[in-house]
Amino acid sequence: MKNTAVVLALGIAITITSCHKATQNPGTTESFATLEQTVMTDFANNTALPQYANLVSAAVQLNSTVTTLNSTTTDANLQAAQAAWKATRVTWEQCEGFLIGPVESNDYDPNTDTWPTDKTQLDSLLASSNPLQASDIAALPQSLRGYHPLEYVLFGVGGSRLAASLTAREKRYMVSLSADMLNNNIQPLYQSWTSAPTNYAQQVTTAGNGSTAYAKKLDFFLDITGDNGMAGICGEVGSEKMYEPFINKDSTITESPYSDNTLLDFKNNIIGAQNVYLGLNGGKGVKDLVASQNKSLDNKIQAQFTASISAFNNITVRYEQAIFTQRVQVQQLMDQLAALKDILENDLTDFLKQYVKD
Repeated sequence: MKNTAVVLALGIAITITSCHKATQNPGTTESFATLEQTVMTDFANNTALPQYANLVSAAVQLNSTVTTLNSTTTDANLQAAQAAWKATRVTWEQCEGFLIGPVESNDYDPNTDTWPTDKTQLDSLLASSNPLQASDIAALPQSLRGYHPLEYVLFGVGGSRLAASLTAREKRYMVSLSADMLNNNIQPLYQSWTSAPTNYAQQVTTAGNGSTAYAKKLDFFLDITGDNGMAGICGEVGSEKMYEPFINKDSTITESPYSDNTLLDFKNNIIGAQNVYLGLNGGKGVKDLVASQNKSLDNKIQAQFTASISAFNNITVRYEQAIFTQRVQVQQLMDQLAALKDILENDLTDFLKQYVKD
């Protein structure tokens, strides 16, 4: 998710709508404090942990296909590795809906998802005397680690890669990149949520009751709503990932240009934020808190998530082309994301500050 490009300022007019008790939804049988705890527990156990477990499984499969491609370099095996890369991206981009805790504090995000790539820098590394073993990858700048350098090797410029064109150095680099992602970042990320000394899932479920990460329950809810959570990823997609290539008319600074995966990356980011709001795998989400007290606000938030995600369907070409040929649709999508961010960081934040008392 880390963007190495200069972030341009984007002015967005913000209208703040307060939450009123007059819209309180009657008939709830569960106390709000009990519901708060349920939402925290379900976020940890039904949303975050399953998503991170899925990410480990996807990364294991990616590593397996890359290893196979290295030993048996056929177009069929290349296509399998490309498909595994894309599958891993789906889960990872949805996990970016909640960039809280170790994913940022331990640099797992920038170690694996720094963009845009610099083709000249990548080619220079491949031409160097660096052994490109897994231990060497861990010592490289973040821009030379993770998903996007691996994307460059697997897909090539313009998605033109053929198995026969892979050099010995490129194969060595892809094997080490994949191993570094799995062993040094993705597996440790999952373990940081499940095991001592961090056990971040426990930090979440004990918010306001002994958690060293969240002294109050409100601190947790503001975290998953604000800059590290739902509003933050909406802002990053709309005003950075989309806006910078759009305003500069520069297709070289998009997120995943070699695989044509950029637009899907964006969409999965917003689906990831929606997952936090709605809850996953039968668990309760932030929406349950909101709906218990202010159903009209819940309807507003859900409608804006739906409108934002649906707006992606209006862009019918790869994003690298859309910034030139479908600029109206791109602008409309950015406007929808700006509106969603506004509701989350203002209306929802005001609601949480009003009702979450601990």
